[in-house]
Amino acid sequence: MKTRREFLKTSLAAGAVLSLGGLERLFSAEPTGTTASATPAGGGAGGRTVLVAVRDGERAAMLDRALAEWGGMKAFVKPGQTVLVKPNIGWDVPPERGANTHPELVRRIVELCYEAGARSVQIFDNPVDEWRRAYETSGIEAVAREAGATMINGKDESLYRKVRIPRGQKLQEAEVHRLYLDADVVINVPVLKTHGGARITACLKNLMGVVWDRRAYHRLDLHQCIADFPTLRKPELNILDAYQPMVRNGPRGRSADDCVVMRTLLVSPDPVAVDAAGARMLNLEPDQVAHIPLAARMGLGTADLDRVDIRRIRLG
Repeated sequence: MKTRREFLKTSLAAGAVLSLGGLERLFSAEPTGTTASATPAGGGAGGRTVLVAVRDGERAAMLDRALAEWGGMKAFVKPGQTVLVKPNIGWDVPPERGANTHPELVRRIVELCYEAGARSVQIFDNPVDEWRRAYETSGIEAVAREAGATMINGKDESLYRKVRIPRGQKLQEAEVHRLYLDADVVINVPVLKTHGGARITACLKNLMGVVWDRRAYHRLDLHQCIADFPTLRKPELNILDAYQPMVRNGPRGRSADDCVVMRTLLVSPDPVAVDAAGARMLNLEPDQVAHIPLAARMGLGTADLDRVDIRRIRLG
């Protein structure tokens, strides 16, 4: 009879195999080369959404290669603009746990924004854990300051403004952080992981961190609220950190063993397409994550990956 330790090891190994199978499915088509047809609006061949999926490199190198499909960060950030970078900094855990966006990815985004001529780059989240400790332990506060960005308190209610959600079905109004409302450019930088209530955390769900009352989503209808919110404003760019997705015990995780190394980055102006691809990496179909088809039906992006121009790039 197996011991509990042996059972857990077997379960973890099986989970890793399933997750890596999802990664291979996403990259099953032949990789495409660089093309100049992608635009910040996301249009590729035939007007299709462009999604760049890069794997087998380090985070900064994968980001540089992905953005090259649009001609670099300058396609999204213009000289003199203000930029909000919105990572996931929800948890007071170190980077190796995979619960937060990795700090090295955040660092490179900030550097590229300033290279493109940004006037300022600001970063915040409305964490679940105590915000000062989450900012510090995640490693994001230190690298942000080193790169010249400003960390903003996400737990100061005076920085939030009550607004109507234009086409919200369940989430019809919310207190939203002023940076999300006022920044010239919003770059959404979630980490890919499982979630007990929402099934996955990726681009759409990461935007809960710009709302003051996160609990309202759970009171009203979690999936519909996740889909409702971006009708207020969609980020100009979505960068999904899928280097080591958390495949179990999300969204906080218990240890680094909850993660599977996939060394992948997904980038697109379309948050729905990125989430659909992220779901597939976790061995789910997009329609198995309720907020993805809901957001697609609301016109926020494309959930059908057969209709997405996926640029598959391997660096290794």
